Amino acid sequence: MRYRLERRALLSGAAAFALMPLAGRFARAQTMEKVSFQTNWRAQAEHGGYYQAVAAGLYRKHGIECELRMGGPQQNPAQLLLAGRVDMIMSNGFQALNYAREDIPFLCIGAIMQKDPQGLMVHPGVGNDSFAAMKGKPMLIGAAGRVTFWPFLRAKFGYTDDQIRPYTFSIAPYLADKNTIMQGFVSSEPFLAQQAGIQPLVHLIADAGYDNYQTTIDISRKMATEKKDLVQRFINASIEGWTQYLAGQDVAAANAMIKRDNPEMTDEKIAFAVKTMNERGIVSSGEATTLGIGAMTDAKWENFYTTMRDAGAAPPGIDLRKAYSLEFVNKKVGLA
Repeated sequence: MRYRLERRALLSGAAAFALMPLAGRFARAQTMEKVSFQTNWRAQAEHGGYYQAVAAGLYRKHGIECELRMGGPQQNPAQLLLAGRVDMIMSNGFQALNYAREDIPFLCIGAIMQKDPQGLMVHPGVGNDSFAAMKGKPMLIGAAGRVTFWPFLRAKFGYTDDQIRPYTFSIAPYLADKNTIMQGFVSSEPFLAQQAGIQPLVHLIADAGYDNYQTTIDISRKMATEKKDLVQRFINASIEGWTQYLAGQDVAAANAMIKRDNPEMTDEKIAFAVKTMNERGIVSSGEATTLGIGAMTDAKWENFYTTMRDAGAAPPGIDLRKAYSLEFVNKKVGLA
């Protein structure tokens, strides 16, 4: 399991630009620093802030040429990061704990999603109206979920492993049987259910106390130490992109990029995901409301680690401060 745990100044007028010496233009171009960022899955609204930062020129405004690399089922972002094939990756709190556990020089420097969007999706009106009510009932849970959120649910609500059934990343079992309980992102699978005429009920695991940071930004300690200014500019531009994207501020170009990279995305799917993220506080909630998008705190990291350690999903004795840094976030970027 070692590495397995699972993305200004423009001149004021065209005339001024035309008068700029040619050498000056080349000098300006050379000031752009390249950064590669690997997402954790195919393009979607849950990655929208990064696409917005590219489409709206926010990275370039901060002197960065950002190469946004789309993830997928055959890619392992953490392995790409460890191998030095990408500068930064989109990850999650468990991966950061793994860095610390293995004492390898990588860390998390920001968390776009304050709440993990993973939930349990059920049909309304069949007796599955709370986490406690689902004790003892069969659930469709994937392999990754069994070593992340499942130990939390097992410890808190008395679930047992014999409740687990295979999860095939298909909504078909849910549509076929109203008693089905399945894992799913609150911003994704419910849309498919609604398209089939069902108004699902989704129990967000984060609302039960599962404090996992999601859509994190992970980098090497070397980069965080030696290129502080570049890293800070990347974080600020990304936060600005997320602020604009969630507010629906001139996002047509970003959404067009998402649909280009992932033709399975539609305007309706994207709109549903953005609406859900805003309504459920996936990105803007908790400390992010006062410290800005991407916020992290020592207290939440400590609570997450302690909870998962006690649930048997993380080993004791981890030096938690090796997992993350607060140096680049909590600066209230975008709050004004």
